Amino acid sequence: MDRGLTLETVRVTESAAIAAAAARGRGDEQLAEQAAVNAMSDALSALKVRGRVVVGLGEEEAAPKLFVGETVGSGDGPEVDIALDPLDGHTLCAKNLPNSLAAIAVTESGGLLQAPDVYMEKIAIGPGYPADLVDLDMPPAEAIARLAKAKGVRPQDISACILDRPRHAALVEDVRTTGASIRLIGDGDVAGIIHTTEPQTTGIDIYLGTGGAPEGVLAAAALRCIGGQMCGRLILDTDEKRRLADEKGITDRNLIYKAADMAAGDVSFAATGITDGSLLPGVWLDPGAATTFSIATRSRTGTQRWVRAKHKLCG
Repeated sequence: MDRGLTLETVRVTESAAIAAAAARGRGDEQLAEQAAVNAMSDALSALKVRGRVVVGLGEEEAAPKLFVGETVGSGDGPEVDIALDPLDGHTLCAKNLPNSLAAIAVTESGGLLQAPDVYMEKIAIGPGYPADLVDLDMPPAEAIARLAKAKGVRPQDISACILDRPRHAALVEDVRTTGASIRLIGDGDVAGIIHTTEPQTTGIDIYLGTGGAPEGVLAAAALRCIGGQMCGRLILDTDEKRRLADEKGITDRNLIYKAADMAAGDVSFAATGITDGSLLPGVWLDPGAATTFSIATRSRTGTQRWVRAKHKLCG
């Protein structure tokens, strides 16, 4: 893939973010999502790739745009796989709460795990640590103790990010027994995982818990580019979920995927803040203009570009 593609993907997330920002705080998740979807779809049509959506908004019958398997792009340029989320944090945007964003990852064809739409166990930490420092098979207390030791701090100085869901009640109690602090988030686990890459800015050292598998693939692509470690395991606890996995060609139902297993090869990633967040400010809307704040990065080089752009709005 041409390195210029990384910067071009920023235009895609900027478009989605600006559209969603117009619906911030209006209490209508569907309005915000539809605006972001339409804008991202339009922007993708100009991207000079022959793209296939591998992680999108569901199957074709459930999503008229940006569905899994949809062909996107201008039809020129390299064949690529695409993972996207026009609005990570629907509720956050509708309530104008922090950390909603638009995100996209692009890999060489065949580079993305075709994850079924099921839950995934996840654990993620930022860059700079020994390989395989934490994994899904160790108790949360052990993971936090190992992370604290590697960081040179006490477990009490570690902060964990967990989705605020009833299913995580036991996990929250286990983490609290270590003395670590917890930031519970109501939505947006892609952003939650990405926040581990900049703990000095976001205050998040580790992400723990279960969330959507497609979102896990998108977050893994981000970590491939920004840095960090992640493990994921599909939760296939019903016949229907196992059938969905079979349809995706997944034969080992207990396999633990690392970031490079979920997003392989040359990966580009871009994200734009919609609401103000720990890592990215949200969109600034002014009469006739919008200012966006984005990150664009590529796994091959590891270069991170923090992009502030002012857009003239028509109409």
